[in-house]
Amino acid sequence: MELISIVLLIYFSCSVLYVWIFTILGRINYRVKIDKTHLRARIAVFVPAYKEDAIMPSIANQLLVSNYPTDLYDVIIIADSFQKKTIEKLNKLPIKVVEVAWEESTKAKSLNYALELFEGQYDIAVISDADNIFEKDFLSKINNAYQNGYTVIQGCRVAKNLNTSFAILDGASEAINNHIFRRGANALGLSSALIGSGMAFDYALLKKELGKIEAIGGFDKELQLSLIKKGHHILYIEDAITYDEKIEKASSFGNQRRRWLSTQFIYLKRHFIPGFSELFKGNVSYFNLAILVNVFLSRVLTLGALCILTLVHTLFASYNIVVLWWGLLLIYGISLLISLPKRMYTKKTLLALLKLPQAFFIMFLSLLKIRGANKKFIHTVHTNTEVDNSAVL
Repeated sequence: MELISIVLLIYFSCSVLYVWIFTILGRINYRVKIDKTHLRARIAVFVPAYKEDAIMPSIANQLLVSNYPTDLYDVIIIADSFQKKTIEKLNKLPIKVVEVAWEESTKAKSLNYALELFEGQYDIAVISDADNIFEKDFLSKINNAYQNGYTVIQGCRVAKNLNTSFAILDGASEAINNHIFRRGANALGLSSALIGSGMAFDYALLKKELGKIEAIGGFDKELQLSLIKKGHHILYIEDAITYDEKIEKASSFGNQRRRWLSTQFIYLKRHFIPGFSELFKGNVSYFNLAILVNVFLSRVLTLGALCILTLVHTLFASYNIVVLWWGLLLIYGISLLISLPKRMYTKKTLLALLKLPQAFFIMFLSLLKIRGANKKFIHTVHTNTEVDNSAVL
């Protein structure tokens, strides 16, 4: 039992130290200077969507609202298994529609098909989810970064809806991850982590690298490692905003987290040896995103585990050990609070915290059922077509 206690103490100490360093440096050392430019690139906004008939026409309309010149960007909906009446509605809009119907649907497959179809027509490829809505200046900020020499860019994804406790927790989790794994990483001179949407690439570069990927889930993780291994830096732009629908129900929260946890462990196993190999070559960004990001538990699981372990050691361990565990819990809690944006310091967020034990329990059960979760495409149904103003104050 003493040996297990020591191993757990070392593991969670490393986890807390990692989060603390990225949190603090992200707060005090985040400086990205991007000069505005009059040059304008041709941009393709790709939206891979699977059976999103209910929301796609509305989302497509909102993606057309931008301060970027309309003749220099196109919204391209990759409509996988859509109904004919939805296709008819979409075809009436000033967008491009690519119809596909895969036997086994994946985002990577849809994107690769569309990238091949429109090769040579655009400079920048932006990837959006079917529920995403951009702020009006999103494309302009992406263009400015591209014209300043950045070829891989991750925007800031924030909650589109905060209408339930789980939506608030999901939004808070993403905001914290933005600060640690994107803002904090850039502050340390490392590449930001990609997040699956609200991201932009040099078109030819994306076509080349994504064409090698056939992942069912977590294509962004495979893509970021492939790019970083070849020396590309991933820039995080905090004020290039994409609004993303957050999970509203406990059941959906569990399915989503099960898929994410499965992806995390698969990529840790797959890239464990290459991660250390790249570290010895001086590629710290690769090591960070291949090993460190995946070897530590998620924020909710870590916080829940720290609470339980601190309580157990308080009851049964010596005073010195108890102090260490309480110290870890305190530092971790402060790190999360620092990472959380001020706009989320609300009464609603405080009330949502009461659901944290349930969220931890759901994620713990998901951890026990991750086997096979990444072998089949799991579709998350979206319903929100508008940005809730209360979510972005």
